[in-house]
Amino acid sequence: MSERSLRYEIGPIRPPNEAYSLLVRFTRNCPWNKCLFCQLYKGKRFEKRSLQEIASDIDAIKAIHDDIRELSWKKGFAGKITDSLVEAVFDSHIINESYKSVAVWMYFGCKNVFIQDANSLAMKADVFVDALKYLKEIFPTIDRVTSYARSRTLARSVSVENLKRMREAGLTRLHVGLESGHDPLLAYIKKGATREDHMLAGRKVKEAGIELSEYVVLGLGGKKWWREHALDTADVLNRIDPDFIRFRTLKVLKTMPLHDKLDTGDFLLPDEEDILREERLLIENLEGIGSYIKSDHILNLLEEIDGRLPSDKKKFLDTIDRYFSLSGEQRLIYRFGRRSGIYRCLDDLGDELTSFRIRKSIREMEEKEPGSVEKAISLLLENYI
Repeated sequence: MSERSLRYEIGPIRPPNEAYSLLVRFTRNCPWNKCLFCQLYKGKRFEKRSLQEIASDIDAIKAIHDDIRELSWKKGFAGKITDSLVEAVFDSHIINESYKSVAVWMYFGCKNVFIQDANSLAMKADVFVDALKYLKEIFPTIDRVTSYARSRTLARSVSVENLKRMREAGLTRLHVGLESGHDPLLAYIKKGATREDHMLAGRKVKEAGIELSEYVVLGLGGKKWWREHALDTADVLNRIDPDFIRFRTLKVLKTMPLHDKLDTGDFLLPDEEDILREERLLIENLEGIGSYIKSDHILNLLEEIDGRLPSDKKKFLDTIDRYFSLSGEQRLIYRFGRRSGIYRCLDDLGDELTSFRIRKSIREMEEKEPGSVEKAISLLLENYI
């Protein structure tokens, strides 16, 4: 292992499905940074990194990559990235996070890359394209490159021609925060985009031949706009027909500006079962599209809502109906088990011993302090953001 203290810059966030991807930071923070439901970049200035900065990071990643490969030879693994080698990298007290990230990426074949931060398409297209070309020149094994992008930026500032150039340079997928398709709600949460922006942006990405993943925040309409949120969001998604629809469930932290509206009573937070009813209404109104729905986040109560439209639509609705057919006690057992990381799907309730233990824990908690189970569930949810 090299004596050099090699590092490169890594941003704070990525989609859950990019857990094993290389994270390369093209921009820092968020250029909008006003959304009420997001606390991540508050107080931080948006910066577009120069091509020289990005290339320097790519060079550092390559040097780290070569160091790890050399370590494999020294340890007798013939250059292969084995479980034992990755464990050695993670166990070393002299190794930094950059090495750990690259080791994991190498273990999974050096194939996937996620471009950070919140809206890297806000940078000049030429810089984005040149940086991406250099990355793929250094690592020709890369076959998938994804990034976050804002609808407003895509709709107003990025041409289809430049999106096509980015695709040709290697960009394969964009993750876009749709959040909602209801204009009054978008204005209320200070999203900085309209339903028209969402639709135009989505159509441009699709026209450019880039995969599109749209994120929807369940519960964002609160108790006031839950129905409009569900119906208008479904309508916008029907007009875009994205490759992926990803559900995320709202959890309001004290550090989020939206929490102030909770305190004043201006925003009324729906409970988990209200959110499921909203989700059902939304899914019920998705028509004429072939999107793949993903519930790939621990905040979602029913992770098994995962599959392709329209073939799996009935299965999604049946899953939600199955939850509501459970007794009140069974629903609480499932919710507690899900939020504790014990359950992943409703079928897990079939483990009678685990259900018995959860039921026993719930009863003991409630006997000591009524309402403590709901408090515990709320605290557990905070840990997942």
